[in-house]
Amino acid sequence: MARGQSAALDRKKLMADPIMVTTIVVLITFLTLFILYPLAILLVDSFVGDGKFGLSIFKRIFAMPSFTRAITNTLKVGFLVGILSALIGLLFAYVEVYVRMNKFVGGLFKVVSMLPVVSPPFVLSLSMIMLFGKAGIITRFLLHIYDNNVYGFWGIVVVQTLTFFPVCYMMLKGLLKNIDPSLEEAARDMGAGRWKVFADVTLPLMLPGLGNAFLVTFIESIADFANPMLIGGSYDTLATTIYLQITGAYDKAGAAAMAVVLLCITLAMFAVQKYYLEAKTAATLTGKASRGRMLIEDKSVKIPLTIFCSLAAAFVIMMYICVPIGALFPTWGYKFFPLTGKWFNQVFTRYHGFKAFKDSFVLSFISAPITALLSMIISYLVVKRKFKSKGFIEAVSMLAMAVPGTVLGVGYIRGFSGGIFHTGFLQGIYGTGLILVIVFVVRSLPTGTRSGISALRQIDKSIEESAYDMGADSFKVFMTVTLPLIKDSFLSGLVTAFVRSITAISAIILLVTPSYLLITVQINEFAEKGAYSLACAFATILIIITYSAVLLMNLFIKHFGTSKTMKED
Repeated sequence: MARGQSAALDRKKLMADPIMVTTIVVLITFLTLFILYPLAILLVDSFVGDGKFGLSIFKRIFAMPSFTRAITNTLKVGFLVGILSALIGLLFAYVEVYVRMNKFVGGLFKVVSMLPVVSPPFVLSLSMIMLFGKAGIITRFLLHIYDNNVYGFWGIVVVQTLTFFPVCYMMLKGLLKNIDPSLEEAARDMGAGRWKVFADVTLPLMLPGLGNAFLVTFIESIADFANPMLIGGSYDTLATTIYLQITGAYDKAGAAAMAVVLLCITLAMFAVQKYYLEAKTAATLTGKASRGRMLIEDKSVKIPLTIFCSLAAAFVIMMYICVPIGALFPTWGYKFFPLTGKWFNQVFTRYHGFKAFKDSFVLSFISAPITALLSMIISYLVVKRKFKSKGFIEAVSMLAMAVPGTVLGVGYIRGFSGGIFHTGFLQGIYGTGLILVIVFVVRSLPTGTRSGISALRQIDKSIEESAYDMGADSFKVFMTVTLPLIKDSFLSGLVTAFVRSITAISAIILLVTPSYLLITVQINEFAEKGAYSLACAFATILIIITYSAVLLMNLFIKHFGTSKTMKED
């Protein structure tokens, strides 16, 4: 009874607040139009063939040997990359948390965790081709190997593993730090060896987290477009097959059906990861450690683990360093010295570099604050408000995390090229910068929302209620009380959205028109043509831009973030 009265009172307060009602209506409209509607159109296109409802389009695409082969290829790559990334990430996390390292090795680990964030998603494919391809520095000019083939299954697996294992490393590092050392020390006191403690105590506690890391990487792998496109060769995956079905076969209905198949796979994995493994992970951890962990100093354990992880980290860093160096070679594959800056010059004089960087920067700069603000508003509604459509807003805003970029791109083509439901309404946004901004916002929204929800759950509701009691409306409370308290999350979401937007390719490569030149599309285009030095020049400048954005964000948060008093408390 009391709960029902409380809910009725919350609804009454909500309806008496026109700003809040308007915000909820606008949010539901935005999420429905730009997330649910494109996916619904894909489903409609997939089941309506020749004007009749049925499975004819699915039967047609599954009859294509290339499509069934692409599904098998995608799953094989996804499972292997997921397993390798989780295991390597676990090793890195274990060494950092359990082994006493020197500062140099710790610095290598930090660089490795940062590099995938600030670089385009296909930089390592460029490096792999330049180092180990038929005209590679290592294979051809150092080892004199001329018949190697870096393209195909193993090329994709190696590149994706090196790209995604830092994500697993960061996830598992947090899990390992939260395991109470007393549990492991109790097993050691009872005579168990170090391996026995790890196998019987540590590993069971973090198995759900390890599974979570595997599934996150699996989803990222099967949704990846850029790496298979550059280094896959004739080894097609679902993402590249969908792209080629539109750009090569001009079969939009077939591409829509293929996109639905890929979407079903990612949604199934996302559901397992979100609603099963995440819940089990939270339940298996013992909370904050009661005391400091005794770090391993045994040289027989410390030296081999430290050497292996240091070499792996150095190899990854070398792969990234190869990109700016490759941009300085006079003629790739034939002449490497003396180094020259002609490719950087040509980027801006012959290949419209200024326009590419301006368009990418402006569109990302516009989308970033919109994404950050929307994320905080959604987080605020989910955590601090009670209304019937709250679950809908949370679920749909997080749905974009499970939707591969290629799938979203196809959905926008089918949904907006002729207007909503082919009525012409909103057709004007198709082919413009606005639809690119919307895609950037949608793709980055889940990350900012998760961060905002975590931050808001730490704020006592009595702080905001005091402002309401003094006569402030919901907009005033949000802007003057709530947002300042979560400004670290807001600023973090701002720069994350900017970096994700300026380095995006899979969702926008199908939507970008000649009116807009985007850096990632230019890199992909030159790499496909074999103009690796030009691709490296574009990629180098892009990495500088994104890394500068991250540094500025860290400095800004350090000086203008949460007050020192709050941090001390």
